[in-house]
Amino acid sequence: MADSAVSPFLLPEPFEAWFAGRGWKARPHQLALAEKSLKGESALLIAPTGGGKTLAGFLGSLIELSERKRAANSDRPALHTLYISPLKALAADVQRNLMGPVEEMGLGIRIESRTGDTPSHVRQRQRRTPPDILLTTPEQLALFLASDHAKEFFADLKCVIVDEIHAMAASKRGDLLALGLATLASWAPACRFIGLSATVREPQSLADWMDVRSGAGAVRVLTAEGGVSADVDILISKQRIPWSGHSGRFAVPEVYEAIKKATMTLVFVNTRSQAELMFQELWHANEDGLPIALHHGSLAREQRTKVEAAMAAGALKAVVCTSTLDLGIDWGEVDLVIQMGAPKGAARLIQRIGRANHRMDEASRAVLVPTNRFEVLECRAAEAAVEAGEIDGEGVREGSLDVLAQHVMGRACGDGFRLEELYENIIRAAPYAWLDWETYERIVDFVASGGYALKTYDRFHRIVRRPDGVWVARTARDAQAHRMNVGAIVESPMLAVRLAQFIGKEKPGEKRSVRAGLKLGEMEEYFLSTLTPGDTFLFAGEVLRLVGVDGMDALVVRAVGDRPAIPSYNGGKFPLTTFLADRVRKMIHDPAQWEGLPDPVREWFEVQKLKSTIPPADHLLVETFPRADRHYLVCYPFEGRLAHQTLGMLLTRRLERMGAKPTGFVASEYALAVWGMEDMSEIDMDALFHPDMMGDDLESWLDESALMKRTFGQCAQISGLIHRNLPGKEKNSRQVSFSSDLIYDVLRSHEPDHILLQTARQDAATGLLDVRRLSDALVRIRGKIDHQALEKISPFAVPVMLEIGKEPVSGASVQDAILGEAEADLVRDAMS
Repeated sequence: MADSAVSPFLLPEPFEAWFAGRGWKARPHQLALAEKSLKGESALLIAPTGGGKTLAGFLGSLIELSERKRAANSDRPALHTLYISPLKALAADVQRNLMGPVEEMGLGIRIESRTGDTPSHVRQRQRRTPPDILLTTPEQLALFLASDHAKEFFADLKCVIVDEIHAMAASKRGDLLALGLATLASWAPACRFIGLSATVREPQSLADWMDVRSGAGAVRVLTAEGGVSADVDILISKQRIPWSGHSGRFAVPEVYEAIKKATMTLVFVNTRSQAELMFQELWHANEDGLPIALHHGSLAREQRTKVEAAMAAGALKAVVCTSTLDLGIDWGEVDLVIQMGAPKGAARLIQRIGRANHRMDEASRAVLVPTNRFEVLECRAAEAAVEAGEIDGEGVREGSLDVLAQHVMGRACGDGFRLEELYENIIRAAPYAWLDWETYERIVDFVASGGYALKTYDRFHRIVRRPDGVWVARTARDAQAHRMNVGAIVESPMLAVRLAQFIGKEKPGEKRSVRAGLKLGEMEEYFLSTLTPGDTFLFAGEVLRLVGVDGMDALVVRAVGDRPAIPSYNGGKFPLTTFLADRVRKMIHDPAQWEGLPDPVREWFEVQKLKSTIPPADHLLVETFPRADRHYLVCYPFEGRLAHQTLGMLLTRRLERMGAKPTGFVASEYALAVWGMEDMSEIDMDALFHPDMMGDDLESWLDESALMKRTFGQCAQISGLIHRNLPGKEKNSRQVSFSSDLIYDVLRSHEPDHILLQTARQDAATGLLDVRRLSDALVRIRGKIDHQALEKISPFAVPVMLEIGKEPVSGASVQDAILGEAEADLVRDAMS
């Protein structure tokens, strides 16, 4: 249930004086949330960036704590407020910003943070004498719940604040957090729950996610009034707009000019590899010696911290960054956000725009830079969505069973649990409200024995039932292994990138000894495994040469003047949201919306309509044509790369059965191209794209796919069946994969309905394969396929055809040259 955030509530005098002393006045939504908090009510605050959400969340706790301090309450130290944020950096930033008013008002409130970087002696002290307010992350909460006397530690908890709740709820990390909140609700009956969120599509679904006491409407939704619309522009470069690619190198001079005119600029890119490339390009263009920095998740923590401190001090002109700076940290001096490439979602764009002018009453300024022709449309669609106040986003998801298994193990590692009591607690968490007793018992049995096929292996027996009916960890070593592997994010195997230190003098015919020196950050093992000693690559804004790999360290030296490889990362790629895809389709199929497009893009559409067709928005265009010694089938679902890759896998299986002899396919965010040895123009397209491919074809492909093994491996790690980190050692990726592959093969042969196999299939369907989205699309276009049998390539097909054979090469300039030749050839045929 939603309330307008208008309140007659008055702040106590010290707080009112503090606001007045700065020429400020508490906003209505801050007062309304403080009032509800002091009444012990739970609430969700929806407010735009710069609306003072974080202070609003803490206001009730600060007032309550200050009154308790004044009353000279002599009770034993107890934790009053637990603040949970998705980022360690955000927790640290909140601590800095919160200590200011606390110290200036002389409240005497102790505020501390606890993250993975907190020293062990500080953690031990926090357990003995808890602070008044503790700032932490979901993973640290899970660790708390898996420790001795956790129930006693949280018994006096009065308030839990979950910040940036929209960034966590619809994920496995959100599943783990929801289970943790449900546990806190049962241990601390007087505790209230406060959620803080940016503007979202369905506020009530987030409120329901927070409702861990199972009271209908127990969590009220407060919506901040006011706010200024964002100022969003699209930079249409004077240079030629590429047909394909995502680097944005062509627009660097104009981006640099925009940086020069602003006070401080955040240049957002969608992947870490793009961040490295864009930083290098801007550095080469930096004739004025502007202080420009790089920030992404693979850099060493010390380097990220240094960049963040320089931003806070206003010492930087620009920072090239990824999603690591998406969330609510207030950088003060930032007055411009540049988004390189399409944002892939309106909600993500709004989040990033909000980093500029982090104040509710001032317009945030952003510039979108499309990096290819289709992205011009996506940027236009995102801009229009922001102007119209329309937002995309996912609702509450069904909780994953591998996360549930981890939680069950965690509860056993702490004070233990009784079967019925834990079940009642779990189903209070919204993601697991659906959980039936039979599935719950299967999960407990899995944690206790590994399941039917693994019962004979002692190492899979992790919990036992004591005579009093309480389930506990079987051994102290099992509990320790669990605590070392808590979390729902399975990172790709990483190697530390360290500067090599050579020992002794170089002698003819002898190799110098080398040891690991300064750590620059971490890189995914699979990328480094593609390099040989002597190869160069971009990392941490520098060109590095690989010396060799020693254990978990990649030893490097700085290189100059080489053409480096651009590192590729598994993480950080965002799919095009269904919401934006719908807008793009409608834009393409409505000539009235072409007027505002750049001339080259409008001409592209007009020639496409002349050479092929542009069907209605709810139809699917399929084109077939010969080229060189191949025959091509190209379709344009606009459902995102993941769904298109799955469609490509399934179509090639069907085409094989039809005798078309497919030999490959390539998927982009917007289209799919399949090629083969036989003409595909006579194929029944309605039969080829029939939704029934989501049945047997999908099942048989999954059974043969290496993707299922990888997905199972991730589920096995999250559930605790396999541990990457063990006391005294860490497994490398090959050891982890070997273990999970062996177990996968055993289960497929002897227990194909094992609960972890079911979980892996569900994960593959909803995540890596985007099966649900593809299935919906196939149903939508049933009987609405417009097939064009062409004599040569169409204009729309050029971008996806340029993706064919695009392999990493020695440097971006070399790749551009190769693509330039291919592009000229394809464009000439398509547009003439």
